Amino acid sequence: MTNHIDLFTSRRDAIASMVRQISGSGIVILGTSPELSRNRDSDFPYRHDSDFYYLTGFEEPQAYLVLQVNPDKVISHLFCRPKNIEREIWDGIRLGPEAAPKALGVDFSYSVNEINMVMPELMMNFMHVYHRTSSSSQLDEEMRGWVGQLANKSRQGVQTPNEFHNIEKIIHEQRLFKDASEISIMRKSAKIAAQGHLMAMQTCKPGLQEFHLEASLLYQFRNHGAQSVAYNSIVAAGENACILHYRAGNSFLKDGDLCLIDAGCELDSYASDITRTFPVNGKFSSPQKQVYEIVLAAQESALEQCFSGKNFQEPHEAALKVLTQGLFDLKILNSDQHGSVEDAIQSEAYKPYYMHRTSHWLGMDVHDVGSYREPNDTLLGWRILRPGMALTIEPGLYFRPSPEVPDIFWNIGIRIEDDVVIGPSHYEILSRDVPVKVSEIEYWMANGSMQI
Repeated sequence: MTNHIDLFTSRRDAIASMVRQISGSGIVILGTSPELSRNRDSDFPYRHDSDFYYLTGFEEPQAYLVLQVNPDKVISHLFCRPKNIEREIWDGIRLGPEAAPKALGVDFSYSVNEINMVMPELMMNFMHVYHRTSSSSQLDEEMRGWVGQLANKSRQGVQTPNEFHNIEKIIHEQRLFKDASEISIMRKSAKIAAQGHLMAMQTCKPGLQEFHLEASLLYQFRNHGAQSVAYNSIVAAGENACILHYRAGNSFLKDGDLCLIDAGCELDSYASDITRTFPVNGKFSSPQKQVYEIVLAAQESALEQCFSGKNFQEPHEAALKVLTQGLFDLKILNSDQHGSVEDAIQSEAYKPYYMHRTSHWLGMDVHDVGSYREPNDTLLGWRILRPGMALTIEPGLYFRPSPEVPDIFWNIGIRIEDDVVIGPSHYEILSRDVPVKVSEIEYWMANGSMQI
């Protein structure tokens, strides 16, 4: 648990300010993630809800945050697991409600076992409730119970909430813009992830299996302090690179094949997301290099659109033009059938070879929250890039065997992905500690260091 009380308090205050703008006052109710069973007598490693952590810094399960937002002040309440010596022997130390106010900067705290008794009192006379409107059936049932208790007191003059709002939309708008502390953590996360990619490249040789490279990634992530992977690592050798969400398996790394690694770590709840594609034997073949250079040029073109004032779609459009022109250059698309580059983009003739988008938001979640459209634009135009936004730039080309593809390109799958933060007058690439040019990759794999 990271103890930055002022930071989390300021975030709660910002949410309260947005609630006041909408309804003048209201009550915010937010729960964290449940624990999930993996198999008999074993749970998946617990990972807190990102929204909940963003507002509290609290990482334990079975917790609720409540904000009573009044016109002149906000009162914060936390429900959490009570201290329990027996359970703590088995599962780990709990903060407990007694220590929560000082540790987290909340005004009041309670045992989560008291929630059905206390929550109706907290909701009393608040007409507007802000919660996850697409929440779990359990919370929906709890909410009905709390409102029902208040309805039974209507003859006593108690007012029952009658308007319910989606709190996620408000929190996610705030989370879209990273502050300096968040960017600092993301920068460190990317550096740790880069160490994993470097070790995997250096470890790679024909005869190993994909899971050997995955082990290199995991070792470096944990060895440098990351708490977890940010997502299931993709280590895809040869034809497996043409499967977008392929999991590292037991396929062998073969001389002459490429290996695509899409992997990132999670540090203090913030994700990194890096993809590199490199030759198993350390040397790109001519066809591999041809395709790689097209994808790299597409990424470079997309990066040049990562400036404040551009919109989210522009990097994708820039990458798409380069990739589609590349498909013509490789004789995979032809003008007789597909017309010009613009025609091929319009008809989506590129789609069999580039079927995903170039970017997504990045932050506490690897595919982070935030609208991709301007929220206050009635025409729903693409989101304007602003300082503090973080996104990936990840073009790719994937050639499965087909009559349209010359066989020298069969089973080549290449993606290059980096993490970018938008600044006031420039962009910052967080993940360039991993070589990206053909010469850099080949030098690193041969010598274990870069000459850039």
